[in-house]
Amino acid sequence: MNTSSEDYHALLARHDAMRLRRRILAPEGSGTAPRRQAPVEQAYDGRADQQLISACLPFVSPVEDLVEDLYRYLFERHPYLRSLFPESMAFQQAHLVAVFHHLIGNLHRPDELTERFVQLGRDHRKLGVRPAHFAAFEAALLDALRLRAGVRWSAPLEEAWLRMLRLAVTAMVRGEEEAIAEPSSWEALVTSHEMRAPDLAVLRVRPQQDYAFRAGQYAAVESPLLEQAWRPYYLARAPHQDGELEFHVRARGAGSVSDALVHGTRPGHTVRLAAPRGALCLPSAPSDDLLVIASGTGWAPAKALLQQITAEPARAHRVRLLLLDAVAGGAGRTAPEPYDTEYLEAFRRGKPWLTVIPAAQDTRTAGVELRALNGVLPPRPGAAARQHVCLVLSPEAEDGAGAQTRAFAERLTAAGVPSAHIHHDTSLTAWTEPAATRTGPGLLSA
Repeated sequence: MNTSSEDYHALLARHDAMRLRRRILAPEGSGTAPRRQAPVEQAYDGRADQQLISACLPFVSPVEDLVEDLYRYLFERHPYLRSLFPESMAFQQAHLVAVFHHLIGNLHRPDELTERFVQLGRDHRKLGVRPAHFAAFEAALLDALRLRAGVRWSAPLEEAWLRMLRLAVTAMVRGEEEAIAEPSSWEALVTSHEMRAPDLAVLRVRPQQDYAFRAGQYAAVESPLLEQAWRPYYLARAPHQDGELEFHVRARGAGSVSDALVHGTRPGHTVRLAAPRGALCLPSAPSDDLLVIASGTGWAPAKALLQQITAEPARAHRVRLLLLDAVAGGAGRTAPEPYDTEYLEAFRRGKPWLTVIPAAQDTRTAGVELRALNGVLPPRPGAAARQHVCLVLSPEAEDGAGAQTRAFAERLTAAGVPSAHIHHDTSLTAWTEPAATRTGPGLLSA
């Protein structure tokens, strides 16, 4: 029996198919469909709006309360939209607070904001968000702003907030339109589930539709135990003719998507996948010297990259794999032990182009880990200019090891590695890809 969520997403899929069909049969300029007059776009300089909004932000602060009022107005007027969100709104509200702060703090860089929100629009398709929903969101936001500011609210302030919001919304709608030809999500059958540690599972899944991706990318995953809650995981297997995908998942605590996948998922169950994303990839041209640095479940994309190199022998000039100790998952936690070592030992045999550099003992602090690069980077001046680096550190950590990744990237750049040669993703748990948590009926504990 289908749930209301399944019915809703099925309806959206049919609607998107109709939109795509109309676009194919009546392309722009064909004369078979009326054309909208495209508005003349003017460059937006957000500095003045940034200054005004920042100066008056205390009128509507704390932003957490503003967001709570926003969602209250939204769901009161459009109850059906509640089904697009997880049962617990705590993380979603914190997520939107972070979005607002990011928008306000970066309005002086509208091009960068547009690029990021185009991607966010593509990603929101999996949640069932469509352009018509943004009008309801805008109205709810304005009412929440007026409520919070009271008599201090003004027309210039409202116009500044609207310009900021519409910059983001226009980019998101563009991203949604650009992605209309791809499914909003893929249903996948779990074919195997192996526990490699008490808190870590390796899952194999087979999507019901073709799923095109590159080695090094990640995909957001939804468990039926936590509808509308998604968490990104790296794909741990290069594209293969059998179509199976592999994920390495470390549980992050009761009520999380990772906990549901590790402790509540078995072969025969199904999950939903979003479209593959990510900037981590092999160099476009074969590199004489490729350094792959990984820790924790960062081994997953490293594994996929090595498999891809094996499938393309022309790439295999010299590859070095530096494995570091994982970052501890939070205060008071110990760093997890390495896993999948038997696979790596078997894989490296007969591959003279691959050198595995084990981590020095006790490299769990950023300073010591940075010193692990000593002797790995070319000592000769200018030699590092030919180096390419794939960098992925403990994506399972609460902050995605973002600070550590930045420190490594800075160290590599200082050593002479061109920034364009350093391939890595920003934190997977950033606001663009929330690690949503929710406690629902029957959800197991850790």
